[in-house]
This record gives sequence, C-alpha cells and structure tokens, in this order.
Amino acid sequence: MRFKNRDEAGQRLAERLKNYAKEDVVIYALPRGGVVVGAEVARILQAPLDILTARKVSHPDFPEFAIAAVGQDGYVVKNEEAVLSIGQDKFDKLVKDAQAEAQRRHGLYLKGISVPEAAGKIAIIVDDGLATGLTVKAAISDLRSRKPKKIVLAVPVAPDIALTAMVDEVDDFVCLYPDPNFIAVGAYYEEFSQVSDDTVIEILRKINKHKNEES
Repeated sequence: MRFKNRDEAGQRLAERLKNYAKEDVVIYALPRGGVVVGAEVARILQAPLDILTARKVSHPDFPEFAIAAVGQDGYVVKNEEAVLSIGQDKFDKLVKDAQAEAQRRHGLYLKGISVPEAAGKIAIIVDDGLATGLTVKAAISDLRSRKPKKIVLAVPVAPDIALTAMVDEVDDFVCLYPDPNFIAVGAYYEEFSQVSDDTVIEILRKINKHKNEES
C-alpha cells in the first residue's frame, strides 16, 4: 500500500476512525509530518487539533540510533542497554536538552491557539507512520497523565510487529498497513517532503479557528 501524500493518508485514516465522529474527541498529532495527517483526521471528524511534541534522544556517537524519547512533560522511554553504554550523567544531559526542545516547539506551534483539555475525552494520537515506537510511547505517557477517557493511536503504516508491541500502550490501535517487510515510513508515500514549522503553525491555527467559530 502506498499513499499519494500525507493528506491522502489522513483522509484514509479518518475513514477508519469514523466511528469516533460523534464522540467528544481531540486529535493529537506528532509534529511535524503527523500534523498534516492529523489535520485531515480532525477536519473530517470535526474535532480540535492539538500536538504532542515528544523528541527522540539520539546516541551521541551514532545520531541515527535512537536510545530514548522524551515527552514535553518529561516522560522518558529508553533503551536500558544503550543508556548503560554512554553513562547515566551523559544520558540525563541528553534527555534534558531533548525535553527543552520539545517544550520550545510546543510553545512555538501553539502560541495564541486555544485547545481543549484531554481529561474525560477520547484522545486520538496521529502520526504519518510508526517505526521504532519510542517517540510515540513517550507521547502516550505524557497524554495518559492528563486523564483522557480513552487513548487511540492511528497511523497509516507501521511494522506488523508494532501491533503486538503497542497493544498494551493504548485502548485502540488503528493502522492502515501493518507491513511485515517494513522499510521506512517515507517508502510508503509518493510524496514525503519535509514539513516546515510555519506549515505546522498555519495548519493548527486554521483547524482550530474553524472549530472555535463553530462552537
């Protein structure tokens, strides 16, 4: 299965999530690519759009290797063996820096935008795909602390083993294409260009402006 772009992926996800359309729902997208997908889900389900700015923590010597992820509220998911390999002090510094960046981005993206609280609502986390799952697990931990009624994870594509790995993390997991031969998220899109900060801000303002005008 391939998607033309993130917009189409979001539209297909929304079709699978239509049973939540009449519920009290908030869409939580993971920037930056997940915001484009999440915007389509929010538009079709007529739900507000928020973000979860979890950040990957990379190994200092091998930047492509994620050893942990941290949410904006400080929840950390880590690879214990990798942490031992670099030492606790160095790891703590990397986590502190990543959390500061997550908080900076959260403030940048949502400046002047009003979004509802998660408490008591159905929270649907959306990204443009799932690879290792570290970042989304940190985001889920952050979100769970806000006491939503239910947490749903929705992605267009993921390794098929993710279905098992995530089953205890969320109440519902929707994946359009769980691939046993998963390559990389971008391989499932015809168009997979970088999404800018300005685009994220524009999308969040547009979606939530429409919601505020309706309410």
